[in-house]
Amino acid sequence: METEFRTIALIGKYRSPEIAESLRRLAAFLRERGVRVLVEQMTAASADVQDWATASYDAIGAQADAAIIIGGDGTLLDAARRLAEFQVPLVGVNQGRLGFMTDIAHGDMLAAAGELLAGRFTRETRFLLEAEVRRGGERAFRTLAFNDVVMNKGELGRMIEIEVKIDGEFIFVLRADGLIVATPTGSTAYALSAAGPILHPKVAGIAVVPLCPHALSNRAITISDNSRIELTLVPPYDARVHFDGQERFEARGGDCVRIFRSDHAVTLLHPPGYSYFAMLREKLHWSATPKH
Repeated sequence: METEFRTIALIGKYRSPEIAESLRRLAAFLRERGVRVLVEQMTAASADVQDWATASYDAIGAQADAAIIIGGDGTLLDAARRLAEFQVPLVGVNQGRLGFMTDIAHGDMLAAAGELLAGRFTRETRFLLEAEVRRGGERAFRTLAFNDVVMNKGELGRMIEIEVKIDGEFIFVLRADGLIVATPTGSTAYALSAAGPILHPKVAGIAVVPLCPHALSNRAITISDNSRIELTLVPPYDARVHFDGQERFEARGGDCVRIFRSDHAVTLLHPPGYSYFAMLREKLHWSATPKH
């Protein structure tokens, strides 16, 4: 079979027997069709398989034409951040809970893989955020975020204060439990639960969403994706900064978190018939009949 995907990487959620079985079935399906299969090395170790070709994320980035992620959105988030610089397209198979990004149902996994090999898929590009923490004028931390950057009060039992600037202009000092800066991808994650807006993936915007603000006038706002955001933690407060809920930094008063659109992007591959609005209807139960 002629396909542009001659080498496909498989990445799964660790320590899950169900994922291991899915990986075996998918690997066998792809090999039967002449596709070279690479299994991410931690995934392979967790699935306890000895005869598979394994690869690090760097090797996957250098060799794979696509990566199929089996798990939940958290698994895909991790893979996306690790592979962003390599521009490897991602396919998500949902074996988690909601699955906003892992949009292929587990029962449709093999059929979707067949569609992928046949060239029947659509590409969607989504941007990431780059974030760095500055302390005393020096960079103390730097990473990428696909969903969001969250500064919150951590273990404190009280609100914190954050000075917010956008493109160098002072906006306000926010007194709240924290602040979420989310991409369109992340607008259906933590930001949604904080009454933030849902941004369609094609919207070139970033959502800035206060967490439990003291002033009722502090509302969520959508700004340009070209904006540069600065969050300065007002002394004497300490806080935690979370990146996609997967990395965190313990911030001190005076620390400044700078957030801006990354040069890297993530390409998601969707099966035929994929619809963002249909996904929202299904995941958020917009069309559900009210229960009496």
